[in-house]
Formats: sequence, C-alpha cells, structure tokens
Amino acid sequence: MLNFAGVPGGDGQGDGWRRDLREVAMAGFSHVDIMDSWVRPADLTRDERRDLVTAASELGLAYSTICVARQSIIAADSDQAARNLDYSLRTVEAAAEMGVSTLCLGLHQPLTPAQQGAVWFWLEPGEEDPDDPTVWDLAVERLRTVGERAANYGMQLSLEMYEGTYLGTSASAVRLVTDIGLDNVGLCPDMGNIVRLHRPVERWQDMITAMAPYANYWQTKNYARDHDPATGAYFSTPAPMESGYIDYRSAIGIALAAGYQGPFGVENYGGDGLSVSATNREYLRRILAAKLGE
Repeated sequence: MLNFAGVPGGDGQGDGWRRDLREVAMAGFSHVDIMDSWVRPADLTRDERRDLVTAASELGLAYSTICVARQSIIAADSDQAARNLDYSLRTVEAAAEMGVSTLCLGLHQPLTPAQQGAVWFWLEPGEEDPDDPTVWDLAVERLRTVGERAANYGMQLSLEMYEGTYLGTSASAVRLVTDIGLDNVGLCPDMGNIVRLHRPVERWQDMITAMAPYANYWQTKNYARDHDPATGAYFSTPAPMESGYIDYRSAIGIALAAGYQGPFGVENYGGDGLSVSATNREYLRRILAAKLGE
C-alpha cells in the first residue's frame, strides 16, 4: 500500500479502504502489506480493524504484514521515543487481532524539511543514529521487548535495512539482530534503500550474503545506479526489479540457499508504483519457480 495516500479511521473511511484495496486486487494481488502511511491499525478501534479485515476479504485479499515506518524507538526526543515504543507494541496487538503474521519495524526517522522538498527524499541526508553504545543497548532492549510481545502471538518481527540507522549496513544489522537474540526477530534486507544513495555503498552481493541467514521478510525494489569517476557524481532512479542495479535472480538464489522462507513485499516509488509492483510480483514468481523447480 506504499503508493496510496493515508486513510484514517472513523465513520465513512471503510469506503476509502475498499477503493484502494479494489485497485490492488485488480492488479492481481492476493495478499497485502499494510504500510502505516496508508492506515495505522494500532490507532483504529476494534470495530474499525474488523472492518479493515472485512474490506480485504470481500475482495479476495488477506493481510500478510504490517510495516511501521519512521517511528524510531530510539528517537532523540525521549518522550517521542517512548510514544513510538508504545505505538509499536500496540501495532503487535492490532496485528495479532487481524491475523497478521509479520510486523516490519525500522529505526528510520521522519523526513527532514530538506528531504520533503527534494525530488526524491533519499537525495538529502536524513537523521542518523548516534555512535553511542548506550543508545545501541537501548535499541536492543526495546526491540527485544517488541519481539517478545510478538512471540507471544507466534508473530515474526522483521527489522528493515535503512541508511543512517543501526540497520544501515549488513554488518551492523547482523550485529543488532544477534544482540537481540530472539528466534522470531530477523532482518528485512531492503537493499534498495541503500543502492539508491548518491554515494559509495556496500556491494549488494555482500549485503544479501551477510543478511540472508537472518532474513524473515523481504521488501524488494530496484533502482538504476551509475557513477561518473571523472566528476564523482552518482545517479539513481527507481526501476523495475528485473532491470535495476541489483540482480535479484542472483540475490534470491543466495537467500534461498541460506534457507529463506519468508514473504516478499514488492515496492516502487514514482510513476504508477502499483503497476510496477505487479510487474515485480510476476518477475519474482518466475524466479522462484525456476529456483525451486516448480
């Protein structure tokens, strides 16, 4: 639901949910990842959550994942961080009530004014997690708390790779999930968040090789990427998965060899993102059929 505007709860909002979900169903999807930029299940009443499930069911859809974005549980403002932790825990409860099996959580923070004004928000630097062992330990403690709550419901918690955070490199992401040390807490190796940056980045081959053994959910998207050594300039723009910088045929092979069995989410920024996501879905199905011999 990345490509849809936010639809809050309240009287009459069910029509908005149905309108958006109908487009998703007609694009050929059977499962939906709820982005909390579209709707925040934790902030809905129980009746509204029931209506949200019904709206999907009537269209032949089911929810697979709820994705919480820009609600860092270690935000510099301690009061905001505490509110974000509470929101994350309430989202676990909402997901369990709705029968959703995976919660995706990140440490990225709200867009800065400069990011909001950019053509693509990733062209401007965002807030970064501090190089502070105390804050690292707080992230481990709070993510473990969310993970333990999720485990009570048999739910997976997946931590999204994102630049400038403790999940910004494969080594740091693996260290974080290892420090948390819960079987139901894994990684979301969203390498697209990294390769789109206009600076040197870790090789995608190294990222997926390191993170695949810990991955339990995978947001997938791709970008064209280029670098001019003469000027030092970098270029990136959203691209369908099969034609971007990351070779997902190889990346998926690496992940499957490492035992990956989680769901895939398909994303795309810009243009008709839903249609590109549908194209990406069919690409993924072809790759999985070839790799799995089905």
